[in-house]
Amino acid sequence: QLQASGGGLVQAGGSLRLSCAASGRTISGYVMAWFRQVPGKEREFVAYVTWRGGRTYYAASAKGRFTISRDNAKNTVYLQMSSLKLEDTAVYYCAARGDAASMWYNDYDYWGVGTLVTVSS
Repeated sequence: QLQASGGGLVQAGGSLRLSCAASGRTISGYVMAWFRQVPGKEREFVAYVTWRGGRTYYAASAKGRFTISRDNAKNTVYLQMSSLKLEDTAVYYCAARGDAASMWYNDYDYWGVGTLVTVSS
């Protein structure tokens, strides 16, 4: 199971760090990703990190503001978000894929319970 945490209410321009802890399974060997979703919209890719952490990729909306990282020893992946904007408000989900890196949510094998991020003006 994957459990995301760290969401909350933050003012525009602020920062938050999301965590995704895995239990019952190691994340080593998996591509780990963050997606987000707002009601009525499709789940949107945010970022992924390959299992050795050597390669990351970001959506254009996240690039330069968000940083994805992983600690395989702690079985945890992180999303450091800064310069938050109103449009970053969403439920954030972490996901794992046991294959090549992908930005398509349908490609991911395991999903965690999301954490809500609300950015206020």
